Amino acid sequence: MSPVFPMLTVLSMFYYMCLRRRARTATRGEMNSRRAIESNTRALPINVEIVQYAKEVLDFSSHYGSENSMSYTMWNLAGIPNVYPSSGDFTQTAVFRTYGTWWDRCPSARLPFKRTPPTFCSQDYVELAFEEPVYPTAVHILETYHPGAVVRILACSANPYSQNPPAEVRWEILWSEAPAKVNGPQARQFTPCIKQINFPTNLIRLEVNSSLLDYYTELDAVVLHGVKERPVLSLKTSMIDMNDIDEDEDEEKYGCGMDTLNKQFSIVTLREWPTNGYFDKLPYELIQLILSHLTVPDLCRLAQTCKLLYQHCCDPLQYIHLSLQPYWARINDTSLEYLQSRCTLIQWLNLSWTGNRGAISVSGFSRFLKACGSELVRLELSCGHFLNETCLEVITETCPNLQELNLSSCDKIPPQAFNHIAKVGSLKRLILYRTKVEVGTSIFNLCNK
Repeated sequence: MSPVFPMLTVLSMFYYMCLRRRARTATRGEMNSRRAIESNTRALPINVEIVQYAKEVLDFSSHYGSENSMSYTMWNLAGIPNVYPSSGDFTQTAVFRTYGTWWDRCPSARLPFKRTPPTFCSQDYVELAFEEPVYPTAVHILETYHPGAVVRILACSANPYSQNPPAEVRWEILWSEAPAKVNGPQARQFTPCIKQINFPTNLIRLEVNSSLLDYYTELDAVVLHGVKERPVLSLKTSMIDMNDIDEDEDEEKYGCGMDTLNKQFSIVTLREWPTNGYFDKLPYELIQLILSHLTVPDLCRLAQTCKLLYQHCCDPLQYIHLSLQPYWARINDTSLEYLQSRCTLIQWLNLSWTGNRGAISVSGFSRFLKACGSELVRLELSCGHFLNETCLEVITETCPNLQELNLSSCDKIPPQAFNHIAKVGSLKRLILYRTKVEVGTSIFNLCNK
């Protein structure tokens, strides 16, 4: 045999071994890559986005149309759009009752409440239920005429279609902004940048302010985008603006901070200081005047600082006029019980939008009025769906000096219950918009006095 052939055989075998080794290495790499992909897939599952229109309108504060019609009513927000992308005045849209500032400038306008936080500017609201609870990724609002009224979008943790209502109902602000003037009445799809929340929701609330509008705003539909699984925050997510932080989160963080401060300064608080510094040089009335510019949550926080300020913050004179409407999502029986000792001299009380979904009970409301209603002159209870005949009877018995009563959109009160209001002889202003009052009710005898 020629010596060339053994050499060729050795080279062939060496070349075969190199190819086989390379193939094994490539196979291991592909397998490792596939395992990495599968591992990443298991860690971050692909979440299909669900797009749904509102299934039902659950609650609202007002609408331009009548209760027995579909023209210009909030019920037009349910389902697919009827008008969009067309622009103009259409009866198939949802229209709130007012626009502009002429309601506030007319001679019969009610005086505004003090201590209203500047961040709260909502005038009306509507609550929409959707079929599937999702983690919201986007909310599209189809505005067909004079857009720009929406100022807040909120999500609720309670499922309106669940057979077992939760013990605690939580509301989270998805987006909030001051009212801004929009040039032109043309239709638009309003899609603000919303923040992520840690619970699924199928209950969305829109709050509006129409004071800057030249005419009625018209809404056609609301589209909720979301995923079934809680999304993982992306590394490319921009930093959160401090103005976007919810007040609830602020209070939780603040509460933890106060506990820490109390522990750190526990020795100091036990000491008896001979003076209160410069506060001893200020008249009591001047300190009261300074504190009168604080909101209710700020008063509660300031009361935790020292005994002197606690005395000022708990003085019933600080609560002559009290509006709890800006805090409607957090007011419950416990809140009323906590404020009860401070409101013994209260004259104006605003509980509008509060107490729904079991937050305020009939007994809790009755206890508060029996303790604090003797000096009441003005009582605002708009959209208080917890109110019933017992509540109106308590108002009649405990508020002898009542001159103004607002029961607008309290549609759960039976017709016969309004007979109790006729017993309030000092009443001068009564608002019964969207209630079940009937013509034969004795309350109409007040108009002849």
